[in-house]
Amino acid sequence: MSRRGVTWAVLTAVMVGLFSAAFATRAAWETARPLPAPAQTRALLAEILPEQEFTDATSAPALFVVYGQPLTLDMAGWLLLGDGGEYGPAGVGGSVNGPPALAPARTVETVRHNLAARGWKLYPDLVREVYSCAGPPCDPTTIPTSTTIQARRGDTAFTMEVFPTYTGNTTSLAATFTRTAPWPVYPAAVAGGLLGAAAAYLLFAWVARRAGDRRSKILLGVALVCWWGPTLLSFPTATAHHFSEPHPSAHPLWEWLGQPTFSLLFLIGCACALTTVAMAFAREWSSRATPTSWSPQPPHGR
Repeated sequence: MSRRGVTWAVLTAVMVGLFSAAFATRAAWETARPLPAPAQTRALLAEILPEQEFTDATSAPALFVVYGQPLTLDMAGWLLLGDGGEYGPAGVGGSVNGPPALAPARTVETVRHNLAARGWKLYPDLVREVYSCAGPPCDPTTIPTSTTIQARRGDTAFTMEVFPTYTGNTTSLAATFTRTAPWPVYPAAVAGGLLGAAAAYLLFAWVARRAGDRRSKILLGVALVCWWGPTLLSFPTATAHHFSEPHPSAHPLWEWLGQPTFSLLFLIGCACALTTVAMAFAREWSSRATPTSWSPQPPHGR
């Protein structure tokens, strides 16, 4: 291959390797333990905040959900047309509607104390403004804030959001338990990434020798733009997000690649790449099926 061909092969191999790693991690997520059942969820919440009774504890419908529901073929349109960001790990927990048993500040103090006493690793609280200033005059010190408590114990992550008690607020507490990535996710990512990258590089080298026409180059260029574009857009955003606040459980690898938010572009890129491969196979088959031309030899003299 030429130097330009090597560059294209490397770009293709890196991207395919990342996607392969993401698919491998999703498969490895199936080894995660089931989320707590409703009775276990209520027992955990009673340990963390015994003064308060939580409601709405239900079983998780699936390991990953979209708008709280298992992913089905009927929801494919949602993922392809902008709602891919709603696909994520399921959680179980409970909430409190109406005035809480303890004041917000006292709730935060009690929850953090009980979590630490029961072996949970605590992370810094997140304090967010409930709403932004609507314009002058506006005193930021008067804006109510919510506090999010985060902790982790083993393969379980815990989040509780404590809302301020002001007129119009119905939910005062919301608690959620989620699973962190099981250990098979990490070797699966490495193995899947290396195998995918190696296979893509070898396949590209084969295709480049058999489908090097202008149409093939255009199709591959479109595929790389559809694959690299969302990744270059999402990776810096995800990195900034992770550094800006603590994460008991990191976001799945596919989210760093802009998936499934940009899954439509991913599929377009796959279609272009597969078309290029099909053209290479067709050219190879045609060259083998066409007999070598020959011309009859004149008979030797009489």
